[in-house]
Amino acid sequence: MTHTSTPDAARILDIATGYMASKQLFQASRIGLFSAVAAGADTAEAIAARCGVSERIARLLADAMAAKGLLVRADARYATAPDAAAYLTGADAAIDLAPFLTFLDEISYPHWLQFAHTVDTTEPGDLQMDDARWATFMAGVMTYNRLHAQEFGRHVDLGGATRALDFGGLSAEFALSVMARNPQLHTTFLYAPGFEDGIVEAVESAGVADRAVVEMGDTATATPQGEYDAVFANHVIHRFSAEENARIFRTLRGAAIAGATLTVLDFFLDDDAEQRGLDALHAGEYLVIDGTIVYPEAQVRGWLDDSGWQVRDKIALPGSPRVLVATAV
Repeated sequence: MTHTSTPDAARILDIATGYMASKQLFQASRIGLFSAVAAGADTAEAIAARCGVSERIARLLADAMAAKGLLVRADARYATAPDAAAYLTGADAAIDLAPFLTFLDEISYPHWLQFAHTVDTTEPGDLQMDDARWATFMAGVMTYNRLHAQEFGRHVDLGGATRALDFGGLSAEFALSVMARNPQLHTTFLYAPGFEDGIVEAVESAGVADRAVVEMGDTATATPQGEYDAVFANHVIHRFSAEENARIFRTLRGAAIAGATLTVLDFFLDDDAEQRGLDALHAGEYLVIDGTIVYPEAQVRGWLDDSGWQVRDKIALPGSPRVLVATAV
């Protein structure tokens, strides 16, 4: 018998067929499969009846989700895994990710069909948006941001801060997650025009209106005034050019006291021994969707160093971007 050292192709096939699992997840979410199982529909027959699909489809989707670990199957009966129960069971979920999965299915996935054009031209595809598609887009993105903010609050410690600046992000949830854990923290939200109503609503809903100020200003050119000991620049840099980002960090350093903490949450291309997969995949997503940029971490660190910020930590948020944590020097 001839033995060779040729490796198997399992990893290649796992990547190449990944879209099959994605599409089945999207449809399982759409028909309410996870909610049905969590509510006690634990067989293919019961899932079919609860979700309004054929028993063949119920078995197909349930087995696929069991194969990926989102359901647990034993003796032809199904149960939700802990992560599926927390994020895929609708109103009973800690955060219902269904709007984000709908965005991936209806906006992102079809857009990736234009990726060959993007590879050949380094240009985004054509979103062809109308009001309905924009509603799906924003519901999905803001749902994903809620997950980011949850993990940000869990993993980034700003317990000693008293005066924060939340600058130019896409969601107030990051600062609000920190304020919920730090009752001494007062925050100024400086956001681009058009965001003010949503920020005010979020602040009031969180019950921290007495600790918040909402201001408007163009993110690329605004010059905030104050002496802040915490600054959030979360989901900012991918939307701006290198020159604009360098200016933004200089501006933020001017508004911070010595020793202040800056958080920069985004996806990064890194120089680690193994590139974090979620970030690398989003580099393609951001480009093909709208041409925004996942920057190399080294470039971001250069902007920070040049503007008086010293990076002291890098935190990978589960299922979410990473955070560079820097100190004003």
